Amino acid sequence: MTNCDEFIASGILELFVCGVTTEDENAEVRKMLSLYPEVISREISEISTVYEKLAEANHIEPDPIIKPFLLARIDYTDRLMAGEPMSYPPKLSAQSKISDFDDWLQREDMILPDNADGVYAKILGFSPDMITAVVWIKEMAPQEVHDDQFERFLILEGTCNIVVGEDSYALKSGDFFEIPLHHDHVVNVTSAIRCKAILQRVAA
Repeated sequence: MTNCDEFIASGILELFVCGVTTEDENAEVRKMLSLYPEVISREISEISTVYEKLAEANHIEPDPIIKPFLLARIDYTDRLMAGEPMSYPPKLSAQSKISDFDDWLQREDMILPDNADGVYAKILGFSPDMITAVVWIKEMAPQEVHDDQFERFLILEGTCNIVVGEDSYALKSGDFFEIPLHHDHVVNVTSAIRCKAILQRVAA
């Protein structure tokens, strides 16, 4: 293409701004930029501005719990591929004790890294019906609602308040708590140290 207007109308600059052009298309953009520097530069700037405004208008704040559990799943998969046998932690209940999980908690790799974010997790066991993890919560775990999973906690270290609806429950080491289905809940840490807990999600 040699006509500047035709080149702009082709849509190649939109693709260029998105970073999805081929090497040949990139070469074509560079060529047109050298021939029509002011026009092409202005067009690229305007396209970028439009895309930035669209991104801001449609921005959705990601759930801060998604990242730590996604990383925990990747870590768990890597461990299995490296030869770690699958394990099946016991199901949490009001009768559960911290010592029930000693086989996992005393492992050298079940530690909190120095650069951990607000919530950090290590998966202990996984099945289609249940996932068990150890979690470290620095300040809080944001509001969630579970419609198809029972979420259960066994507090290991530190203290926290779990707020369910308008009710608040103060928990300490050794305490068990189950979140009822379909209820908003949030975890607020009340200790100077992170609240460390066994967290289990069981299919309803």
